[in-house]
Amino acid sequence: MKFLLTAINAKFIHSNPAIYSLRAGVGEKLQPYVELAEFTINESLESILEGIWKRQPKVIGFSCYIWNWKLIRELLTELPKILPDTEIWLGGPEVTYDGPGLLREFPQVTGIMVGEGEVTFREVLDHYVREAESTGQSEQQPEPDSIEQQAADRTGTVAGKSVAERFGQIPGLCLASGYTAPRELTDLTMLPFLYEDMEPFTNRIIYYETSRGCPYRCSYCLSSIDKKVRLRDIDVVKRELQFFLDQNVKQVKFIDRTFNCDHKHAMEIWEYIYKHDNGVTNFHFEISADILREEEIALLNRFRPGLAQLEIGVQSTNPETIRAIHRVMNVDRLEKIVAAIHRGQNIHQHLDLIAGLPYEDYESFGRSFDRVYAMQPEQLQLGFLKVLKGSDMHEHAQEYGIRYLEQPPYEVLYTNWISYGEIRRLKRIEEMVELYYNSGQFTHTLPVLEKAFSGPFAMYEALADYYQEQGYFTNSPARAYRYQILLEFAAMKDPANREIYRELLTYDMYLRENLKSRPAFAAEITEEEKQDIRRFYQTEEQERHYLSAYDQYDWKQLSRMTHLEPFRYPQPHYVLFDYQERNPLNYEAKVQVIANPIL
Repeated sequence: MKFLLTAINAKFIHSNPAIYSLRAGVGEKLQPYVELAEFTINESLESILEGIWKRQPKVIGFSCYIWNWKLIRELLTELPKILPDTEIWLGGPEVTYDGPGLLREFPQVTGIMVGEGEVTFREVLDHYVREAESTGQSEQQPEPDSIEQQAADRTGTVAGKSVAERFGQIPGLCLASGYTAPRELTDLTMLPFLYEDMEPFTNRIIYYETSRGCPYRCSYCLSSIDKKVRLRDIDVVKRELQFFLDQNVKQVKFIDRTFNCDHKHAMEIWEYIYKHDNGVTNFHFEISADILREEEIALLNRFRPGLAQLEIGVQSTNPETIRAIHRVMNVDRLEKIVAAIHRGQNIHQHLDLIAGLPYEDYESFGRSFDRVYAMQPEQLQLGFLKVLKGSDMHEHAQEYGIRYLEQPPYEVLYTNWISYGEIRRLKRIEEMVELYYNSGQFTHTLPVLEKAFSGPFAMYEALADYYQEQGYFTNSPARAYRYQILLEFAAMKDPANREIYRELLTYDMYLRENLKSRPAFAAEITEEEKQDIRRFYQTEEQERHYLSAYDQYDWKQLSRMTHLEPFRYPQPHYVLFDYQERNPLNYEAKVQVIANPIL
């Protein structure tokens, strides 16, 4: 008897903690009956079908989310053709809130595990194992060849018992006959640790959970449904954190919905990773910034650069919108706290906005954008409202005139306040923000270019229009060529400062990359400047004023491992880019300004 837990992830670097938690939760006795399979949405339907067929499971369970539900629906149609005796179970947020309707649509599905699944899955698996033993199908014995030999038939009947008779006593299920008794919430401390074996997670993101539930009621979020916050025992958490630190895991991403909703819990974890920092591991937290206390900020300011990154959901700065979505947020206080964290110059802050919310029209969204942009986050994500089944927003969508895609990701098309055309324009602006702001490649050019516009939103709006006019959305330019495009755009909008933009873009490019060939948009280097650069490196080989860490290299090697660039504004000078000493937060090279003349 084999129960195949199947995850279809968005990318290879993602893992699915749900199926690992389900397997760990069944205990040593039942684990031999569980196998895991992970695929990605980039694989073909045929490839995934074959991958499942090769494993020949008796039962298969799919972990269903917004990003994989389209593909799973196709698999549900095709799997019974190649595995006619395999029973199918579903679980996950995408199937939790319309179980009866889904079972009518997919009668080949045996049932749905509703909500938290660890205990429910263990009881379902135990039932299958006992059925197999009673019919002579042990782990060591071959599967029967026919339905007559007590295998489950396509209706889910085994030994004359219907699905309802087989599983009706197990809480937390949705069957064709209806819901079984509700399942009590799980004690998180009782759940086993998922990561004793790190081999399956090589080069992948580690997801870690120390709490479930959320005290907030955000209308667009499914986490608001589970209002009781439950915490994993802090001593258990510290042992598990130490395991990650000992393993030199590159990144641990906490999936707690509001990590700092419990001040004591957050402080103990932050103090632990601060005191036990291994110099390698990065920890990602999703927080509510406006409730951070002074002692938390003071501790965060002491972190090693790169030890932590914070994701902060702002969503909107429109007070009417904030009230409508049941957010509790003081934007003025949020601004001050983001600034206080910035002063430490050691923590990556990722701020989110959502377009398509109630009472937020195009102009209002632009104002929200400008206000959040002014907070200078390392990343600014423009998201679009997803109307999730089970959320309060889903219940009130008609009231707000929210029309959205019928299929995942259920993304907003338009509302009473924002048109479809405006949503599409925001999509193009989102791409510009990703390419030019979130890439971190234009950190000195953009602040100057913004001054040529009424605000940053207007700048990205104009840049998106320029991209569309030039056909760049259709024929996406290579990364290096985006510098040239930005120079052309800046020169068109602010022609008097063309040469300043050229230098800023040259500076930004060398700040990130030690180029083998000079970028096409950069100014030509004069023969005199070439001689100055040559003399600089020859002198540095003998005297080591600027590159003391390179004492084993000759001047030619130094000139290849670093870069010396002449600049003419605001007055002639050189900048030395040292690529061995990079900023751990933004990966920018260390720079030293050298006056002209060099010698």
